[in-house]
Amino acid sequence: MISVESQKEYGIDTGKKESRIFVKMYVSAVRSGLIADMGAENWQTLCVIASHMTEEGECYPTQSQIARGLGVRRETANRRVKKLSEYRWEGRPVIRTKRERADKGTWENTRYTILPISQLRIFEAEPEDIIKSND
Repeated sequence: MISVESQKEYGIDTGKKESRIFVKMYVSAVRSGLIADMGAENWQTLCVIASHMTEEGECYPTQSQIARGLGVRRETANRRVKKLSEYRWEGRPVIRTKRERADKGTWENTRYTILPISQLRIFEAEPEDIIKSND
């Protein structure tokens, strides 16, 4: 499992308040076989999208933000997001992708929802337990 946590800090010397976000990986993501099954590209893409996650598990990164985070061109990032959206772990998606339209009918943005089976979480949300073991 991966955990994304936020920490607020106050700099005594600067007087500034800062929020820092940390990502933690738990061994269950490896031991369950999730990372091996999804492959490096899907895992990397999931982590980049998840870095934009709200407390509700929703993410609104732009195509350019995803491409920058992956270190690839926008077209390549789009293909990788499509592949991740089609990926299933034990028959279930790890991410939900929903394109939203503006009032005029044009595409406004894409909302990604990181699902609990992905073993990614933010703040105090709980991921799903993975029972499968390759031991």
